[in-house]
Amino acid sequence: MNIQFPYQVGINGRTATADRSGHVRNLIRQVLFTIPGERVNRPTFGSGLYQLVFEPNSAELNTTVQFLVKGALQEWLSEVIEVEDVKIEVEDATLRVHVQYTETGFPASHEVTFERSF
Repeated sequence: MNIQFPYQVGINGRTATADRSGHVRNLIRQVLFTIPGERVNRPTFGSGLYQLVFEPNSAELNTTVQFLVKGALQEWLSEVIEVEDVKIEVEDATLRVHVQYTETGFPASHEVTFERSF
């Protein structure tokens, strides 16, 4: 059973669930937007993405963020997905992270975009 993230109660009054693809997207979202040190029992969980948001935008920063995000996804979700590509876009106060991946055991490639405004 794959629990919906963020936690929700379904229309039947029970814990809401997600299909496999939705669950994988939820896992990716958790890794991207969790600050390392935020989880007590997993102090290194997360990507460190928020820590770099207010740095001056440059090609070097973009490459650093791509490297950190791809490394975090590979570290925490390597049993679930194979990361093919990560692209970062910053526009004004909006951060977009494009992740292209393949789910383990499934041949189809997926691309998903996560967006946060600050």
